[in-house]
This record gives sequence, structure tokens and C-alpha cells, in this order.
Amino acid sequence: MVSLISQGPRVQQESALSLRITLKKLLYSYAKGERNFHGIQLPQAPLSLAVLSHGIFQGANFKKASLHGADLILAQLNHADLDSAKLFGADLSGADLTGANLENAFLSHAILAGANLKRAKLRGASLNDCILRGTQLQYADLRNVNVDGADLRGADLFGADLSGTDLATAILEDTVMPDGSVLDSAEII
Repeated sequence: MVSLISQGPRVQQESALSLRITLKKLLYSYAKGERNFHGIQLPQAPLSLAVLSHGIFQGANFKKASLHGADLILAQLNHADLDSAKLFGADLSGADLTGANLENAFLSHAILAGANLKRAKLRGASLNDCILRGTQLQYADLRNVNVDGADLRGADLFGADLSGTDLATAILEDTVMPDGSVLDSAEII
């Protein structure tokens, strides 16, 4: 049984510091309408196919969690730790991942359309075949990221660090590049 720790203000607390709940209790609370899980600790949690859209997971720990195919539409994951998380095929459309740690995360085939990843740390992440249309990636750490086949149409990469990242097979139409230039369809060969 997975044990989780929450420090969220709306989750009842047994002590002044934290509350341990089971994964079953988390999903039950979500199903009953609870959405604020601020600071919850979910490292290595098995959350594949979980429906957690509109959830508030600011500062949460999802390090090495399995979130394959999870529904995280419009979730608030700013400053969350998703280091080495498995998010294959997850839907993070419109999610707020500002300042989140996604280093070495596996996001292949994920949907991040309209997501906010400003100042996010994605070093070494796999974003191949991701849908990143209209995604905000300003000042993101995108060093050594796999973006083969990623759809970055309309994405904003201003100030992002793309060292070691090859954009040759990514779709870059109307994409704001790190230097502020905008690639339009006529510039793409």
C-alpha cells in the first residue's frame, strides 16, 4: 500500500506538520470534490490513467511517479517535483507547470497544449511526439531534451536554454525562438 503525505491547507491535518493518507484515500477525496492537494508527497506513486484534472498540486512531489495516460488538464503543478516521472500519453492541456522540475521526465506522446512551463526544468526530458501547441516555455531549461516529432506550433521559447537539443524534426511554425525571432511556415525547410 502506498502511503502519501499531505501538507495542504484544505486537507485535514492530524498534526501541525503533515497527514499520512493512502493512495485510495487521495483518489476518494478527489472523487468527492476535493481539489487542493498543495504540497502532497506522491513519490513513485502508481497513478497511471488517474483523473486529476483541475487539481491543485503546487509544490507536490511526484518524483518517479507513474502517471501514464493521466488526466491532468488544467492542473496546478507549479513548482512541483516531477523528476523522472513517467507521463507517457498524459494530458496536461492548460496545466500550470511554472518552475516545475521535470528533469529526465518521460513525456513522450503527452499533450501539453496551452500549458505554462515558464522557468520549468526539463533537462534530459523526453518530449518526442508531444503536442506543445501554444505552450509557454519562456526561460525553460530545455538542455539535452528529445523533441523528435514534437509539435511546437505557436509555442514561446523566448529565453529558453536549448543547448544540446536538436529541433530538426520538431514542428516549428509560428514558434517564438529563444532570441525572440518568430519562425513562420515560409522559413521552415
